Amino acid sequence: MKWSFKLGRFLGVDVFVHFTFLLLLAVIGFAHWMPERSLAAALGGALFFALLFFCVLLHEYGHVLMARRFGVGTHDITLLPIGGVARLERMPEKPSQELLVAVAGPAVNVVISLGLAAWLTLAHAWEPLGTLGIADGGMVERLLAVNIGLVLFNMLPAFPMDGGRVLRAVLAIKMDYARATLLAAKVGKVMAILFAIYGVFTNPVLILIAVFVWSGATQESALAQVRSVVSGASVHDAMVTNFHTVTSSTTLQEMAALMLSGEQRDYPVMKRGHLIGMLSHAALLRAMQTSPLETNVITFMRTDVPMLNEDEMLDDLLLRNRGDDETAMPVLKHGVLVGLLTAENIHEYLIIHEAHRGIELLWNRGVRVVRNSAV
Repeated sequence: MKWSFKLGRFLGVDVFVHFTFLLLLAVIGFAHWMPERSLAAALGGALFFALLFFCVLLHEYGHVLMARRFGVGTHDITLLPIGGVARLERMPEKPSQELLVAVAGPAVNVVISLGLAAWLTLAHAWEPLGTLGIADGGMVERLLAVNIGLVLFNMLPAFPMDGGRVLRAVLAIKMDYARATLLAAKVGKVMAILFAIYGVFTNPVLILIAVFVWSGATQESALAQVRSVVSGASVHDAMVTNFHTVTSSTTLQEMAALMLSGEQRDYPVMKRGHLIGMLSHAALLRAMQTSPLETNVITFMRTDVPMLNEDEMLDDLLLRNRGDDETAMPVLKHGVLVGLLTAENIHEYLIIHEAHRGIELLWNRGVRVVRNSAV
């Protein structure tokens, strides 16, 4: 994720922190410092915030470790001011497995809550609930309250919260995955409307949550319908087979002529008959504005573009992550380049095969060709 830095790698998963997390940490510390101008209070507030997000991190590892039991890997975890995101390679295919992965996160917060409650009881450290606030009350009791809140919020039956995935998994036991997703998304949208209405009269933050929930429900339902269309189709069915390649010695001036002669946007770079990288349209345009036209394109090519097998299934591809990158992906057969796959290819495939089901409309609402599962 952009604007994030790597905190470390734990249990085989990279953990990133978004820079806004640090800004919020500073704001929390300042808010605790203001009443008494106390450095100790500021450090205490920052410590509480850090412990809170440590609980969020443990929540995400609950998802990660449960998914790992079912053979599902995790790309990474990112800590954001609104919580954490564990980017799984995919969700388990069996509804019962998805159910366990979804509840594993909140279950971690339940265990933390029980542990904190036991400590408060044994230490006789309970304080009146009326004394608790964002910056008031005992740290342990505030952590307990926040963890209980995390459980309740995450179990709301609405995407993208865990409760929405729990609802989908339960429904998928009795019906097909796409229909279960659509029904769960409808429940989420109803909740979003209720949040927005209530927020107008009480707390504007609820309106932001409503937008968040509505967006999550829309994307999940659209993705489910698109996956139902491409079910059984392979990369070979949607790839482009009529394309140009360039060599490592091709110059920017030669690329300019090639780009103007056709509609191809991204170009495979070959050396002695082997693919060594991809040139994206955006990278080429930037290079032509800043570099001499005699420069070889190999300087601007990418070598980290995922390579696909022509027999790979499109519905599996939908669950693989490529972030915000839209560079065409090369398709190989026995190590030989045979095609390119782009977002436009899959879009056209959907239009041709399922136009009457309104997939194009759903696509335009924001479903990306390649998308990871985030919990």
